[in-house]
Amino acid sequence: MQRDALLTQDELDFIQTMQHNPQLNVRDATSSLLVNGGSQIRDLLTRLAAHEQVTIQASFENQQMTFPLHLVEDEFHALHLRLGVPSIYEDGPMVRPWRLVLDEPVALENAKGQPGTLWVHEVSCKGVLLEARNKTKPPKHFALWFSPSGYERIALRGTFEKENEKGFYAYQLSQGDTDETERLRQFILQQHRLTHPTLHL
Repeated sequence: MQRDALLTQDELDFIQTMQHNPQLNVRDATSSLLVNGGSQIRDLLTRLAAHEQVTIQASFENQQMTFPLHLVEDEFHALHLRLGVPSIYEDGPMVRPWRLVLDEPVALENAKGQPGTLWVHEVSCKGVLLEARNKTKPPKHFALWFSPSGYERIALRGTFEKENEKGFYAYQLSQGDTDETERLRQFILQQHRLTHPTLHL
């Protein structure tokens, strides 16, 4: 390679590998939204999304998915509507968040990654069902980390609600950080895809 070349051979090889990667340039179908129906509808949705929480709801079988609409600005300063990660709900006598029942309980961890005595059995975007091991009394509040196998850990903050008939403890989640909320919703959506593959074709 010439001495005054801008890129080394390794850098060129890396760029070529990136260009031929089939995973790149694959658009996430759930991230963008094309609104057909005229400029008035598009303008109305854009104005609403700029000032209020706007959602799109889909119902199927005994479940509902509620997708938040976000107004995003691209690199050319144009505004677009984008679908966010959905909240999933179950229909029944009352509508409640869809709960993922874990195959194996997962211990909540402290900030250093050390497991504690609270174990997650079920999780939803709004709450968790915990087991308190080693005869520990469940706390009124907790701020710990949920680290399911194969996923980046997620900060959870919970407030005690009730004890169920099996001796597990229900906590309502209050996720202050929207990034953590999005990551929890993303994890639940990925698990929902595995549980209900025909709905996510």
